[in-house]
Amino acid sequence: MNSILLLRLSVAVILLTHSVFGIFDNGINDFGNLFLNQIGFAPFGVILAWSIKLSHIVAAVLLIFNKYIKLAGFVTIFVLIMGIILVHFKEGWFVVGGGRNGMEYNVLLIIVLLAIMYPEGFKNNNRNLNHI
Repeated sequence: MNSILLLRLSVAVILLTHSVFGIFDNGINDFGNLFLNQIGFAPFGVILAWSIKLSHIVAAVLLIFNKYIKLAGFVTIFVLIMGIILVHFKEGWFVVGGGRNGMEYNVLLIIVLLAIMYPEGFKNNNRNLNHI
């Protein structure tokens, strides 16, 4: 099994578990009503919360089937960055241990998604620039 496949499947499982459980325990609606609406997204907090979680589910399926990887990655990275800005940054770096609810986990997921999206690294497609 190659490492990118292992990363894709691992991130897919994380995104699915992070989303699916919220469907069944009212967590998505609570996130929309009790958090997003309270910080200024009312009356669209619940719709936004569902959009976020559904984007995670779609991204997970795309990662599993190795389809539209960059699109899935960019959307998920955008959601994670917004999570850092709106939720995690003010809590600091650590998720547990030295703090609570920090941004370290989101940063790790962003880096892993970038590794999945660009397994050969960022290549310069303008090879002729050296001749200018």
